[in-house]
Amino acid sequence: MQREYEIKKQICDIGRRIYNRGMVAANDGNISVKISEHEFLCTPTGVSKGFMTPEYICKVDKEGRVIQANKGFKPSSEIKMHMRVYKERPDVKSVVHAHPMYATGYAIAGKALTQPIMPEAVISLGCVPVAKYGTPSTEEIPDAVSEYLEYFDAVLLENHGALTYSDSLLSAYMKMETVEFYAHLLYIAEHLGGPKELSEEQVQRLYEIRRQMGMSGKHPANLCPNTREGKKSCHNCKGGHSPKEEGISEQLVSQITQKVLEQLNLS
Repeated sequence: MQREYEIKKQICDIGRRIYNRGMVAANDGNISVKISEHEFLCTPTGVSKGFMTPEYICKVDKEGRVIQANKGFKPSSEIKMHMRVYKERPDVKSVVHAHPMYATGYAIAGKALTQPIMPEAVISLGCVPVAKYGTPSTEEIPDAVSEYLEYFDAVLLENHGALTYSDSLLSAYMKMETVEFYAHLLYIAEHLGGPKELSEEQVQRLYEIRRQMGMSGKHPANLCPNTREGKKSCHNCKGGHSPKEEGISEQLVSQITQKVLEQLNLS
């Protein structure tokens, strides 16, 4: 019970973060955490994510049915979308849905975030596709998102917002921050004459760095080396393969790794 209470506090903290950063307005957005194979904690519907306390948080089963909720609170109407992620991605432990301004702008425009413009986004996200529009609270959104769950850790929802998911609540939230930062930078670059994209070779080197770091989740870096086996790859990776197969030296990869780790403050 104590563990559940601590997780509820963490959900409230992340709710305040997304609210204070302008990623949601009013009562928008929702957050969930998997606490067992059959139990999930989630934010309630109809409340601001910036003003929650642990008593607001609901517990549901894998079908989204209420296990426990305090009087006056019921699970988010988007719980179906969360449950679809957990069902199709057993590695996922948390899901965050928000409406970050720039990322949602790209979602409204129907434009995926696929341009490789900064090392951190290439390493942590790869690219972010757009799932076709679905009516909120229906099965249309889960069905639209389902197409991308096996291959991506972040998805834009057409005319709606963004969805990120990962193996921890903090990681799922950080992915949402990265999506918005990426979208904001791309927007600025487009208004300064267009972004200068990283080359395919540079992207593949960054993919190798991700593999060396052992990062979890789904990413083109994990899929591209397997394209010869007929596995589906990221839609903008051009079927690339591991830099090792292309003769890139271990010394060069090591130098790039160290430089990026320094930028990420991980060294």
